[in-house]
Amino acid sequence: MSSLLVVSAHAGDFVWRAAGAIALATSRGRRAKVLCLSFGERGESAKAWREGKSLTEIKAIRRGEAEAAAGVLGAEIEFLDAGDYPLQETPELVDRIVRVYREVNPSVVLTHPLADPYNGDHPAAARMALQARVLAQAIGYDAPGDPLGAPPVFFFEPHQPEQCDFKPNVLLDITPVFETKRKAMECLPAQQHMWEYYSDLAKRRGVQVKRNAGPNLGLPHNTMGEAYMRLYPQVTEELA
Repeated sequence: MSSLLVVSAHAGDFVWRAAGAIALATSRGRRAKVLCLSFGERGESAKAWREGKSLTEIKAIRRGEAEAAAGVLGAEIEFLDAGDYPLQETPELVDRIVRVYREVNPSVVLTHPLADPYNGDHPAAARMALQARVLAQAIGYDAPGDPLGAPPVFFFEPHQPEQCDFKPNVLLDITPVFETKRKAMECLPAQQHMWEYYSDLAKRRGVQVKRNAGPNLGLPHNTMGEAYMRLYPQVTEELA
């Protein structure tokens, strides 16, 4: 059975940017696993810090939120607790990601774009996700499981796309599962200000889904979408 792996720098990233894709996958019986490299405890939990919470308490809060969101989406979730602001790239962390690749054997990988001048954790996560994918393909790499194939990698949309060299070339219709995505977003009150932003973004991307699909598909007026950027070339026997 095909599977989806999402490599997320922080506990909330996968929800805002890829919850629609995750919900679509699980609704079709596919396995979906989210790998959170950190809880976003230092850089993305301002509300909890202002409330006087300790670092340990904040990690627990963010873990609980992300677990609840993953549960709504029907996805598995694993936390590596690698720390954030900064998320440090290390051989040990890459090796842990390799082992997840080998265990999940994903048919599709989603992660951050390679540029983000506002948040260095995001491209760090992407670089490690890509390095781990290459290592997981190597038959001689010392990790359990069979060598990985060549799963396509899609970058999900960053918060500031124009500044991150993000040029979407894949538009995903998430209309059937948008309410599920909204419920998952509402599991993250630590970043409540993001709920409406990403609901509005889904509407705007939905307009582009309809425009690029053309009138023959008869997509509804309230089409909702997510945008992605494909890293590797598509291999196909037919142009379509």
